[in-house]
Amino acid sequence: MTTTGTVGAVPAPRSAARPAAAGGPVRDLRGRSAGPHRLGYAAGDIVVVSGLPGGGKSTLINRAAETGIDSQDTRERWERRMPSALPYAVYRPLVRAAHYRGLWRELRSGASVVVHDCGTQSWVRALLAAAARQRGRSLHLLLLDTTPEEALAGQAARGRRVSAYAFARHRSAVARLLAAAESGRPPRGCATVTLLDRRAASALNRIAFDA
Repeated sequence: MTTTGTVGAVPAPRSAARPAAAGGPVRDLRGRSAGPHRLGYAAGDIVVVSGLPGGGKSTLINRAAETGIDSQDTRERWERRMPSALPYAVYRPLVRAAHYRGLWRELRSGASVVVHDCGTQSWVRALLAAAARQRGRSLHLLLLDTTPEEALAGQAARGRRVSAYAFARHRSAVARLLAAAESGRPPRGCATVTLLDRRAASALNRIAFDA
């Protein structure tokens, strides 16, 4: 089954998600017994994957994206180079600088790309939207709607928890994104938004960019 970034529908409540109708900017895949295995977008478009920490963003990008930019990958590369006793907070600014430098380099190439988005930094989505417009393409959002319990379990599984304060910020940011999508409005700068729950995200194995 193939869906496109330009086909969608205003979603029903989470407990009663319904199929999309053609032409809308919001597609709700939550609650489906079998989600699509492929999402297709136009070549040159940019897709951001957002959701709670531990909600499965990195897992989805690693499985489904041919070209993915994930800050977690950058962090892990730096961790392998740093003394194990050195706290991450000490070199976090260097990791972020390296991540955004790599992201900017990929965007300048004009390539289609899938980007990890923590949800709390709206300025990142604004820059991605500007980059998409500059190349005459669109920015799309894949929003993972997982429960706090699912996200915390995901953090525990990877052995890396965020602080209670940071998690609360993420919950507020993701709640705002969900509220916008569930009202039928993609978040600012996004041409479309696709809502995924855990099951739908697990079924998705390819994010493709078609010429």
